[in-house]
Amino acid sequence: MLEFKMPSLGADMDAGLLVAWNKQPGDRVRRGDLIAEVETDKGIIEVEAFADGVLEKLVTPVGEKVPVGTVLALIREDGLAAASTTPTAESWRTLPASAAAAGSVG
Repeated sequence: MLEFKMPSLGADMDAGLLVAWNKQPGDRVRRGDLIAEVETDKGIIEVEAFADGVLEKLVTPVGEKVPVGTVLALIREDGLAAASTTPTAESWRTLPASAAAAGSVG
């Protein structure tokens, strides 16, 4: 999973205000796609994706001012399976018997 972080959009930029998401979770993104809009003291700047993949999760909500380097979203690289928040029947079969019996996944 790749972390899409608030970029530094100027030499004196410490933080930016996320004003829009141009893509939603599940959308395919390509390097160079405009996926977010960030307001700085110099105006609103469109931010590009840096890799190909699928937008997995929006971490930062619109309207939040965050420091440079803050994770804004997660991008799943091409070829990787989607993240799952609940174990599947198949994943329980691959756990050690003691963990599966205890209901533990880690």
